[in-house]
Amino acid sequence: MKKFIYTLVAVLSLASCRKYVEISQPGIRTPKYTSDYRYLLDNASIFEGSFGYPILLGDDTEINDATRQSNISTIWGNVYTWSEAYVPESISDIDWDKLYNIIYNCNVVINGVLSSDGGSEALKQQLYGEALVHRANCYLILVNLYGKQYNAGTAASDLGVPLLTTPDLYANLKRAPVASVYEQITKDLKQSLKALPRLPDYNNRPSKAAGYALLTKTYLNLREFGQAGLYADSALAIQNTLLDLKTFNSSPGTVPKRLADPEVIMSKIVNGSYTGIPISTEVLNLLGTNDLRYTLFTRVGTSFGVFSSSFTGRGYWRYTLNGEYVIQTGPSVPEVMLTKAECLARAGNTIDAMAIVNTLRKKRFLDANYAELSAADANTALRIVIDERKREFFGKGLRWFDQKRLNADPAFAAAKSRVFKGITYTLEPNSNRYLYPIGQKYILLNPEIEQNPR
Repeated sequence: MKKFIYTLVAVLSLASCRKYVEISQPGIRTPKYTSDYRYLLDNASIFEGSFGYPILLGDDTEINDATRQSNISTIWGNVYTWSEAYVPESISDIDWDKLYNIIYNCNVVINGVLSSDGGSEALKQQLYGEALVHRANCYLILVNLYGKQYNAGTAASDLGVPLLTTPDLYANLKRAPVASVYEQITKDLKQSLKALPRLPDYNNRPSKAAGYALLTKTYLNLREFGQAGLYADSALAIQNTLLDLKTFNSSPGTVPKRLADPEVIMSKIVNGSYTGIPISTEVLNLLGTNDLRYTLFTRVGTSFGVFSSSFTGRGYWRYTLNGEYVIQTGPSVPEVMLTKAECLARAGNTIDAMAIVNTLRKKRFLDANYAELSAADANTALRIVIDERKREFFGKGLRWFDQKRLNADPAFAAAKSRVFKGITYTLEPNSNRYLYPIGQKYILLNPEIEQNPR
């Protein structure tokens, strides 16, 4: 059975949306048994995907080395400079494809698992809930990549992404409003909670902790900070363990792999291969040289044998320490903690916000180098929280999402500039370049998909 379902998955994973994907299944049956759906959802090559391009888009990445600039691919150069288009019309957008592949397979499960044969009702409900969480996570990423940042005043008319909730390859792909996408996300996540275990058997399976963590992130983007804080409490009540980086100072290679990492609430990994990503001067200055995230998770770009090609500056190194060579992007304990801290700071609760930040930071320094941070007021506390997010999440692409949402705050909205091959590119706050361009391939084949303004 297991071998058979992997054959089925290989066919299903070709599906993204209609017209530009053709599926032929001669001799291949659809899933019938509950165990079929379990095998399907456990296929990490499909369901662990997330995003890739935000690693290049955010201001925590800074490719200044002229040789490195001349050697990167055209697509990477387009992404790095926030260009009008990222990929030629004949090339697929890896993030779009990967996320809609996951959504298609989620819809297969949601459509069929409750009427499948051979499994208990509890297992069927759990698998249904897992698919809801995976689907919600995909739409949360998609709407924040291709849609405008949520604005309560315009979300009902702002274009989001095609909202597909059934495994229909010929569904209309007209883009749903941002508000509708968020409504689906919150609906899916809240519905999933009743059937999921508090913690999963393996962290690439969704759980209640993951559902709460994603609701935290969802409400943060909706700027409903009270709700975001409450869901953060729920997630942290279930999972709150932090890695103490002091433990790995003398043996970095023993950093746990993702399925054994107690900080990972739900394992998701970057699409594609991003090696030797140079870290921006701003982030390096924020880290300082005593922070264990600096000493353990960065390396000099010109070090012999460290990166596949050398470059000036320092590069992100965390993903190589235990030999997995994957960048973790899924919801984590530090992310939920810092979201809770942000919500407290925005509510004026400076003391509790700083207590959370310092609880995290104690695990990121040797005792001799640790000093608590303090804030005289809520605005200072909020600035400290945002800076701590930069320190904690550099190299993972998460900064792009923060950068985009924080344009709604005058204190954080700022133009971003970078020089690439002698030309200066500037990204203004709330620019249309904060929206991914939709691949022209998909629009040519599906003309109801409307392109983003550039």
